[in-house]
Amino acid sequence: MSERVYIGLGSNLADPLAQLRQALAALAALPATQLHRHSAFYASDPLGPADQPRYVNAVAALDTRLEPLVLLDALQAIEQGQGRTRKAERWGPRTLDLDILLFGERLLDEPRLIVPHYHLQARPFVLYPLADIAPELQLPDGRRLTELLQGCPFVGLERL
Repeated sequence: MSERVYIGLGSNLADPLAQLRQALAALAALPATQLHRHSAFYASDPLGPADQPRYVNAVAALDTRLEPLVLLDALQAIEQGQGRTRKAERWGPRTLDLDILLFGERLLDEPRLIVPHYHLQARPFVLYPLADIAPELQLPDGRRLTELLQGCPFVGLERL
């Protein structure tokens, strides 16, 4: 049985628009998975160090039969295939970042994966693209996306 999964995409190095397009193609090619749809692309100010380029972000909706950690491994393989190197510095520049935002109705708290994604509610570069493709979404904890948007202004974003 498939579950609807929402993936956050972000890039600010090596032609970010091309990185996201390539990542969407890779997501569509995952086994036991179908790319349902994706949001518009958004330019956003970086978190963390300010001396880095702006990000391009999007959200993709997948229907998958993969288990969460199997999907996580597949996403990390896509990141590495597109030149991602993990460094000690958090929120630094990167060719590609793929995050599992929501995984069906599941609440996961494992050493490698927390779902819903932490700080989801405070990140306009996640919430607004998510609203593009799932405006009536309700999170597993009962909160509605519309409520989260009210507390997260459209600041530092530009729809591309």
